[in-house]
Amino acid sequence: MLLFLQAFIGSIVIHVVYFFVMMLSGYIKTRNYKPDFASAWDNVETLQSEVGFSKINSPFLYLFTFVGVAVLCGIIIKFIN
Repeated sequence: MLLFLQAFIGSIVIHVVYFFVMMLSGYIKTRNYKPDFASAWDNVETLQSEVGFSKINSPFLYLFTFVGVAVLCGIIIKFIN
């Protein structure tokens, strides 16, 4: 039972760190973006007529990754002990 709890906590920690790093890298990229207005006049393009915000992922994807990482953590913990 302790192995399952440790694997569960390991999976939570890995997922939280992953989401935090993704948000931090997006923040840093947004913060450091400097548009180049001078070369923008040379490269004129027509605008799109539709807008796409994000790729819609299934909520089951997060469940599968959570369980997969928990199993992987369990295997690693089992081999360490």
